Amino acid sequence: MIFTAENILLIGSILLFVSIVVGKTGYRFGVPALLLFLLVGMFFGSDGLGLQFHNAKVAQFIGMVALSVILFSGGMDTKFKEIRPILSPGIVLSTVGVLLTALFTGLFIWYLSGMGWTNIHFPLITSLLLASTMSSTDSASVFAILRSQKMNLKHNLRPMLELESGSNDPWAYMLTVILLSVMQGGGSAGEIAYMIFAQVVFGVLGGVLFSLIGLFACKRLKAGSEGFEAIYVTALALLAYAVPAYFGGNGYLSAYILGIVLGNSSINNKKSLVNYFDGMTGIAQMSIFFLLGLLSFPSQMPAIILPAVLLFLFLTFIARPLAVSALLLPFRTKRNAIAVVAFAGFRGATSIVFAIMATVSEAQTQNDLFHMVFCVVLLSIALQGSLLPLVSKKLHMIDENENVMKTFTDYSSETHIRFIPLELDANHAWIGCRIRDITLPPKTRIVLILRGEERVIPKGNTTMLENDTLILSATESQPSDLVELAEQEIDSGHEWLGQRLADISLPDMIIVLVKRNGKAFVPNGDTRLREHDRIVSIHQ
Repeated sequence: MIFTAENILLIGSILLFVSIVVGKTGYRFGVPALLLFLLVGMFFGSDGLGLQFHNAKVAQFIGMVALSVILFSGGMDTKFKEIRPILSPGIVLSTVGVLLTALFTGLFIWYLSGMGWTNIHFPLITSLLLASTMSSTDSASVFAILRSQKMNLKHNLRPMLELESGSNDPWAYMLTVILLSVMQGGGSAGEIAYMIFAQVVFGVLGGVLFSLIGLFACKRLKAGSEGFEAIYVTALALLAYAVPAYFGGNGYLSAYILGIVLGNSSINNKKSLVNYFDGMTGIAQMSIFFLLGLLSFPSQMPAIILPAVLLFLFLTFIARPLAVSALLLPFRTKRNAIAVVAFAGFRGATSIVFAIMATVSEAQTQNDLFHMVFCVVLLSIALQGSLLPLVSKKLHMIDENENVMKTFTDYSSETHIRFIPLELDANHAWIGCRIRDITLPPKTRIVLILRGEERVIPKGNTTMLENDTLILSATESQPSDLVELAEQEIDSGHEWLGQRLADISLPDMIIVLVKRNGKAFVPNGDTRLREHDRIVSIHQ
């Protein structure tokens, strides 16, 4: 089978349908869906149904775009309040951990290359390159397993794994780029130092710059619909990758930083954007693994299967545990926790993209790097992905007392339900009334009464008292951005400076909010405006 426009549409639509079925199956039975995508690609490939696709450069481009989306989406899913307690060990793992893993694994590959029975002949620099492509863990697989199996791990291991897997890809990319440059003759100390500088500095600056642009765009600009908003955020994520990469910076680091900032900020339609990028991430993952299956030739794998298995075993049970132990023991991490972190080092999408990048590089490595990475990824997601829940349970690292409680604020940010506190002061008309005797707006109810230290579950005959705080739930039936608000500052020469709101004539507007000293509050008639106050108002 060869590619035509009709075949592309036909196969693409079939694959999208298959991906849904495969994803649901993997989620239900705890099998990494990415493994199934990989097998589907092999089934359709040259040694299967005969779908001919051998353009590694096109695959590299698709993988680059897909990985940018995956890292951006991973950043959006990273909650800073969860990773704050483990920020230091997580960053150490994602940076130094990548370097140590690549070093240990590269030396082992070089050692194997000296043995005739392994059928591989890698010089030291190529061995280190191969190790670098596999030095980072796969965020997609880690996130999928932890969430599908509802694994709540002890000692904050879950956010640590999510932080490490989401943030170590840029560093593996940097190692891969440096080694490819050395193989192409650019190996002077000055050139390498500049590459490291450019990768880190331009990557961070790009992430910060596009984060500022993204916050302004998401909070200020009106796209007209949630769909258009998703489009310009997608464009922003791709720009966050492309611009730093154009100047020699780490585009993946930039995209990840942008995702973290937007994901931990209050922006319009945040829930819809998160859901959209979850779907985009699924398509990106499917694309990468399907392409890997298409590009592979299973008939060629027997020649390298033995060294690939040895490499997987060394990487999984020696290199990664050594690196993780050396870095986490100074943080007084428990040994069982270290073992779980070490075993959760899945290889996946990132390794595939970097292996393709090495394949199409001008370095023109004669060794079969691609199929070595293929076998390691296949073994990793099949064995590690499937066995992680069992290993965690055997090591007694599953927290059986998982706290699934959320606050009102959590649900307000996730749904169209809003929880509103209402305090009954001395003059409130509801004091002394029973709940059944008052009229609430449609789709609104009282869900809780805070009475001093007491929590009262409201019923129809519950009488409301002075100083009660009512928690009201209300369904948001219309988008909140239909009402446009104006904001202005009270400077030293403003005519309202020092006046009470009750004394100001406001025939066509109402002041709904006052921002003062970094805090916001709802004003009343006795509120006196001060210099540097920012007032938010609605106009007719």
